[in-house]
Amino acid sequence: MAEIIPRWEWRTFGKEVFGESENLIRARAEAQVRKSGEVYILSKRSTNNTKVRDDLMDIKTLKAVNEDKLEQWNPILKAAFPLGPDVLARLFAAFGVLLPVLERPDYTLAQLLEELVRPQADLRVVHVAKERHGFLLDGCIVEIAEVTFDGMPFRTVAVEQEDPRRVIETVRSLRLDGYENINYLRAMKRAVGMA
Repeated sequence: MAEIIPRWEWRTFGKEVFGESENLIRARAEAQVRKSGEVYILSKRSTNNTKVRDDLMDIKTLKAVNEDKLEQWNPILKAAFPLGPDVLARLFAAFGVLLPVLERPDYTLAQLLEELVRPQADLRVVHVAKERHGFLLDGCIVEIAEVTFDGMPFRTVAVEQEDPRRVIETVRSLRLDGYENINYLRAMKRAVGMA
């Protein structure tokens, strides 16, 4: 298995088009468009990114924040459903919440959400739809996306790569450095009143 090198990321969210910055991105590269539906599980007790995409439970932890406020996210789990006790223990540890008593040997996504997540006061399920326009600029992945959090529309722009210097240089060259750097979890928690 290939070694996973965590990427450094800069991202912002808003309701409007990111004007000149979007024009600079679109003028320099052609987009690859991807659509997805995802389920995020937010926790009041954790800053870990826990989501379901492509029928896989995915957990990422915030490994570091540098002097430019770039964030380095480390993938620590990808698991197919149904989830057994070992994976569920890791998932609830990532939530910072005690694992409930398990009534089944394993759990489908629907069973996880209905029986284990929704009864927890500190957890919240958010359904997210994304239409992502991906670009390759200066060796960085750059993304412009239309997203909804439980139907609430937002726009996001991101720059990511393994080398933080290249990320911040690209952010500055695209004139994005005047915007707040905010990750998906913080944006979602603000949107649903969990900040």
